[in-house]
Amino acid sequence: MSDLPEVLFVCVHNAGRSQMAAALLDHHAAGRVRVRSAGSAPADSINPAVIAVMDELGLDLTREFPKPLTTEAVQAADVVITMGCGDACPVFPGKRYLDWQLEDPAGKPVEQVRPIRDEIDARVRELLAELVPSH
Repeated sequence: MSDLPEVLFVCVHNAGRSQMAAALLDHHAAGRVRVRSAGSAPADSINPAVIAVMDELGLDLTREFPKPLTTEAVQAADVVITMGCGDACPVFPGKRYLDWQLEDPAGKPVEQVRPIRDEIDARVRELLAELVPSH
């Protein structure tokens, strides 16, 4: 068992928002938080525009792939952050749930995905400051 806080990001396809959030939190946390992402109805692959905007920050998502949401992943998480998956996410007592209302990057060009990435980045930094207060 780890004493690191665990965060699970969930969206429908696990091809955009949740992948960006997981990569950004993992990057900023530098090992101080365990991060996972999943989708209630995973896509076949990650959105190419999402891969492109993350590459601009030096974060490589080309090896990532959409993963199905499992009950085990939710049970393991301390914080579950949903992004438009509605009622598809199982709810367990004692977990902290946050619902981030974010535009879906699906089908959007890089220019429209960039502001979504930046919004996620700002929220991820706030979350990290709560989970792992700097001394």
